[in-house]
Amino acid sequence: MSRSRNTYSHKTINRFLGKALHRYRMIEEGDRIAVGLSGGKDSLCLMKLLQERKRRVPIRYEVIGIYVDPGFDGSFADALERYCQKQGYPFYLERSDHGLRAHSPQNRENPCFLCARLRRKRLFELADALGCNKLALGHTKDDLIATLLLNMFYAGEISTMLPFQTFFEGKFTLIRPLMYVDEKVIRRFAKEAAFPVFRNPCPTAGNSRRSEIKSLLDEMSRRNRKIKGNLFHAMHRIRRDYLLA
Repeated sequence: MSRSRNTYSHKTINRFLGKALHRYRMIEEGDRIAVGLSGGKDSLCLMKLLQERKRRVPIRYEVIGIYVDPGFDGSFADALERYCQKQGYPFYLERSDHGLRAHSPQNRENPCFLCARLRRKRLFELADALGCNKLALGHTKDDLIATLLLNMFYAGEISTMLPFQTFFEGKFTLIRPLMYVDEKVIRRFAKEAAFPVFRNPCPTAGNSRRSEIKSLLDEMSRRNRKIKGNLFHAMHRIRRDYLLA
């Protein structure tokens, strides 16, 4: 048995994962789910727990990890593939030039936006080609909160990521099973589960607007622990009578 099993963080993540899966009916009988892997702790956590869950729930489904390498020097794609193989995860690797195109001289203003858009589009295409009807992404509660603030600060709108979103007239679904999970719990679990640490070779890693927002949230949370929780609950408690729209 893995040393990460039955720990507080393992139980906590599983509880919130189950809450999201049940509330939005994210997984159904016969689903084939592509998990978009990034090499980070969130997507590795999602892959591990979805695989574990298969053994104890009555619903039959399949999971396959997909990694789209952005093409930078110093890629960890081969190491990620070896790790997934060692864990017994079905895995598909595709190499691309998305990161190089996004950081080209013609696209200096917002390379992260273009890279993410190209990656997301290719994940959909690969998932479809691999016979999957769902794509699972490892976005956490912190990501939903950060997206809310990003859209308010930089797009001038109140919106965030959806936990369950259908495309192509319901033929394909995007799910975010970790939507209720705090990132700090996943950090703890990643150490307990001995996840490998892959160095992100992206030249703008850690300098994006999203990183800036997360740093701001962390600073505010150190002063008031309720900040993140209040922002997350605010997305469920919208007083439309007190909005301008």
